[in-house]
Amino acid sequence: MAMGTVVMDNALNDFEYERRFFCREMPAELDDGDAPGLIVQSYYVHADNYALRVRLVSHTVRIDMDASTDPIGVLDAYRDKFSEAYVTVKGPSVGGTRYEAEREIDAHIAAELVKRGGEPIIKNRFSAWIGEDGWSIDVFGGANAPLIVAEAERSGPVTNLVIPNFCVTEITDQPRFSNDGLAARPFGSWHDEFEQELVEQGPHFEQFFGRNRMQ
Repeated sequence: MAMGTVVMDNALNDFEYERRFFCREMPAELDDGDAPGLIVQSYYVHADNYALRVRLVSHTVRIDMDASTDPIGVLDAYRDKFSEAYVTVKGPSVGGTRYEAEREIDAHIAAELVKRGGEPIIKNRFSAWIGEDGWSIDVFGGANAPLIVAEAERSGPVTNLVIPNFCVTEITDQPRFSNDGLAARPFGSWHDEFEQELVEQGPHFEQFFGRNRMQ
């Protein structure tokens, strides 16, 4: 019985709860000047919102992100600075909930796997406490520049959220903005199309997560 309980607890922990927002800029006041989390990753599966990802993370290297940033070039130049590596299995996102099972792996093996995977993604991840929640702000480089995505994540459904004023519109559950979606179709190739969509339709914030409180 005890073993069954452990298995059940682990299964419940394999879900992430988040809300995600498109942003046009990284707020300067949320950058403390330290190196953000530098992430380079690639996918071995990204179809129908199912994904198998290999990710490398460094906390000691600061790289400015723009369209010229080369993920593999950065990985090769700073190979020994990437101290964390993970392989992750993901299911589709439904209602701000997504299955995600992750395991830490050897960083040198992960680097070789990233280079042999699909289209690589590179980004800086800034972390900040805003209102009642911890937030991650991802600033993308390479083919996904100039995308910036802010994400609030909790251990349960993200309801009654205080939404910072730098969040332009909500993109929770939009597969095109998931990292695996961006690997298949980078944001740089449809940035202008999305900006026109915003002009025509205006910003949108989901209403089924309780009461939105705009900061």
